[in-house]
Amino acid sequence: MALDKVKTPSAVNKIKQLLKDKPEHVGVKVGVRTRGCNGLSYTLEYTKTKGDSDEEVIQDGVRVFIEKKAQLTLLGTEMDYVEDKLSSEFVFNNPNIKGTCGCGESFNI
Repeated sequence: MALDKVKTPSAVNKIKQLLKDKPEHVGVKVGVRTRGCNGLSYTLEYTKTKGDSDEEVIQDGVRVFIEKKAQLTLLGTEMDYVEDKLSSEFVFNNPNIKGTCGCGESFNI
């Protein structure tokens, strides 16, 4: 399973809040793309269906789908939602990361 611990209560609550106004969407999809100065970057988007190769993780009624090519990259990863005075964002606590760029937007495995 990719996102072992999946989501913190903060992430679950934020996803529920975001999906509340989007009844046509069944959950969110997590993936990785090649970009940034260090190689990979996370993607997060609403989804209306589960893809054939997607892994589905359900926690407290929230459905998260992990794209097939992201499953090994996200192994053991925890998804959190963090708010402070200057920003609010989903954060991926990934134990597989070997390095990140200076701005924190991309990583490598």
